[in-house]
Amino acid sequence: MEFRVTLPDWAIAENERLPDAIVDVENRMRAIIRFSRLNLEHQTGGPFAAGVFEKDSGKVVAVGVNRVVPASVSSAHAEIVAISIAQQKLETFDLGGPDMPDHQLVVNGRPCAMCFGSIPWSGVRSVVIAASGEQIEALTGFDEGPIHPAWRSELHKRGIEVTEDVLANEACDIFRQFAASDRPVYNGRSGS
Repeated sequence: MEFRVTLPDWAIAENERLPDAIVDVENRMRAIIRFSRLNLEHQTGGPFAAGVFEKDSGKVVAVGVNRVVPASVSSAHAEIVAISIAQQKLETFDLGGPDMPDHQLVVNGRPCAMCFGSIPWSGVRSVVIAASGEQIEALTGFDEGPIHPAWRSELHKRGIEVTEDVLANEACDIFRQFAASDRPVYNGRSGS
């Protein structure tokens, strides 16, 4: 038995084309939004992308995209894919381990309940978010789950910096395109 989620070929090629570093946060988010758009256009998953970067240098570690439907894996959200690839690439389960630079997770939408839970365990020290969970739900119909109402302070208590509303309008454009595409909204139990 095996558990495996892979990036689509186009995303592997796009990761290889990325510069070694993306210094400013807005340009990191632009790259993530581009991956989310391409995932929708290529029909290789939902309209979500996430990337792991070295926070200070902007060094690109890995960018992942949502693979839930093509992989038949409900946990194959973009955040989980990006974090997992980064951990495999750096050969550590802890992206905040000793002698490591601070790592930052950049996402085109606020992490859902599952992905929120993965953030403290991943070791990242910073999270940058475009669209809010409420925007995602209103535009797409996805159920983002029961996230803790004090999620920001819960991350802050764990030494994780949160930056929100970075290019949210651009991210929401992709969610609108998804909604207009009539592609399936893959909530558990088909949304029941």
